[in-house]
Amino acid sequence: MESTAASPRVQPDVSHEGIDSKTPAIFSFFEKATGTWQYIISDPQTHQAVIVDPVLDYDPASGTISTKSADDLLSFIEDKKLNVTHILETHAHADHLTSSRYLKSCLHGTPSIGIGARITQVQKTFAPVYGYDDPSIFENSFDIYWKDDEEFKLGGYNCRVVHLPGHTPDHVGYVFGSAVFTGDSIFNPDVGSARADFPGGNAKDLYSSMQRLLSLPEDSLLFVGHDYPPNDTRTPLTSVAVREHQAVWKGKDEVSFVEWRQSRDATLGAPRLLHSSLQVNILGGRLPPQDQNGRRWLKTPVRGAPECLTKE
Repeated sequence: MESTAASPRVQPDVSHEGIDSKTPAIFSFFEKATGTWQYIISDPQTHQAVIVDPVLDYDPASGTISTKSADDLLSFIEDKKLNVTHILETHAHADHLTSSRYLKSCLHGTPSIGIGARITQVQKTFAPVYGYDDPSIFENSFDIYWKDDEEFKLGGYNCRVVHLPGHTPDHVGYVFGSAVFTGDSIFNPDVGSARADFPGGNAKDLYSSMQRLLSLPEDSLLFVGHDYPPNDTRTPLTSVAVREHQAVWKGKDEVSFVEWRQSRDATLGAPRLLHSSLQVNILGGRLPPQDQNGRRWLKTPVRGAPECLTKE
């Protein structure tokens, strides 16, 4: 007998259901403007779900924030009758704003926003950059500060939090059975690895994190944080078996990898949404406080100006 249930109004770009008995259902949503993969992971039996790395849309030219990407996730969640228990951040992103705070305000049951415990290091690094001089501004930015190898339940499934530093010091991944949500650590073979030149980033640490991922069983699925595909051939995942043998990785020991990564990073410009993203993301998705006139600003620090431009 065919199901009479209506299809969700918003369809994921890719769905993975029934991978194995230890892995929940995974629905992958691609946000084109920043090349970001967002994930909804659910237990088909209990309908409990988590969201990983959701995007808040932002146009830097006009300063306009919109919620289309997040609203698409909400529509899917509503249609599938999911109960979201957690919103999981892999790190403080430098290329997109997080919609975690907006999603939490819209979802019933007030899901907890979780991030790696070392986010406090990132907050301390960037607080003076953006004039966040009052430490209390960071209070209640996140609900959960995950410890290394901490575990929690998603319905009948188990999740383990793994520390994957290198891109940023706070970076974590989430392991659900055979699926690993790697954030900005390891990428698909045609992309390679994340950059390691942000404050607190470290190419040697990134190498170790990639080794940790590639030491998992060969059939482990690596769900990546981004993809920048040619000809719109995007995919959210690779496997340990495939990733071990792709060209960027193969044959590189730690010394040669670090040399390659640092040389590559030296050619890269700053992400388009770097400062706007960090100002919002280290506050757990909140906008910066209002000024005395009720205005909110996303600031861009000025560097390299000649002295004549800085005199009063």
